[in-house]
Amino acid sequence: MKYSEGFNPHPYLSVALPLPVGCGSLCELMDVELDSAGEVGYMAGAINDSLPSGLEIMEAYAPETKLSAMSWAQLNGLLFYDGGRHPAPSTEMLERLFGGDSIVVAKKTKRGDVDIDIATLIRDVEFKPGVSQPVIAGMAANAGITMKVRISVKEPAVTQAMLQSALGAGTGELAPDFAVFTRVEVFDGDMNVFR
Repeated sequence: MKYSEGFNPHPYLSVALPLPVGCGSLCELMDVELDSAGEVGYMAGAINDSLPSGLEIMEAYAPETKLSAMSWAQLNGLLFYDGGRHPAPSTEMLERLFGGDSIVVAKKTKRGDVDIDIATLIRDVEFKPGVSQPVIAGMAANAGITMKVRISVKEPAVTQAMLQSALGAGTGELAPDFAVFTRVEVFDGDMNVFR
């Protein structure tokens, strides 16, 4: 890796789209500047040998696009209701909420909360009854809903917290008691997988 010069050298690297605590990911991207223009394919294996358990570099490659071209991210969510003891609300109710012309949520900023309409910043929302990975012991099979959604990662970006806030809007009956989100893929503005 290429390092800065001076008294405290540091590597030239940047991590794209850092996630909040509690949000998993199958597609984290890190941009690293190398000190020579050699083959980068060997890097994944070399670095994996020193990573902690649970982290793995899947691939190293020369970038095809600048990080600024990232526009959308695919999130998969598991929404759990009433501690997993009772059935979740119908998927039709959730589809109506996310299919509306307006979804106003509060966005936290340095100057306080600001209302933002995220309806145009969300695409391809899909809800299915049940969850594939129960994470609460004794959970009923129909106590959860699987959510798949593509969200904008450009300013103003949609966050996991905003999605949960949207679910809690109105009567609150659609608000899950517990939710787990995982980033699955990142796309450019034309919805091509980002590389």
